[in-house]
Amino acid sequence: WGLQVSVMLDSNGSNTTAAAAVRAATKHLDLGATRALVLGGTGPVGQRVALLLAREGAHVRIGSRTVQRAESVCKVIQDKVPHAKVEAVSAATSSDGERALDGRDLVIAAGAAGALLLPKKLRAACKTLRLAIDLNAVPPVGVEGVEITDKAVDRDGCLCYGAIGVGDIKMKIHRAAIAQLFERNDQFLDAEQIYDLALRL
Repeated sequence: WGLQVSVMLDSNGSNTTAAAAVRAATKHLDLGATRALVLGGTGPVGQRVALLLAREGAHVRIGSRTVQRAESVCKVIQDKVPHAKVEAVSAATSSDGERALDGRDLVIAAGAAGALLLPKKLRAACKTLRLAIDLNAVPPVGVEGVEITDKAVDRDGCLCYGAIGVGDIKMKIHRAAIAQLFERNDQFLDAEQIYDLALRL
């Protein structure tokens, strides 16, 4: 007698959070033509956000204080998504941040709690930026000037989402994924499968 069950991977909510952030972006941007910057791109959520964006055809800059770590994440993504357009960038200083943000239409901040990743001055100076999604709910937030409850709020000509603004999408995805686990006993839901589910919501 063998017992077989479906499994969902979502340690600390990283997969559902990443899926929710990228799903929110699809409401405003054609990801296949998007130039994205993922700040905190080597952390658990950032890596998954970068993977999902690359899978959708976006050009993704992966920002990290340590560019070598960002390069390692790029390699992992390219192994999974051979056509991925990913680029490692340093985000250690404000001048690094300005270069990393240059020409981007989307920024997703997925760094550690309480870490300011994008000062308001840099965000306002980037004339191409159309959408900013901040996944940090602990002050100071990751993108300065974005409120945690923002949900497609226009700030300085850029639509902004805060962590709670993305949270309702995340909870819908989470509930749908749990429900799907009970449909069959041979499913394995990782970031990509959870995102595919999110697209159907």
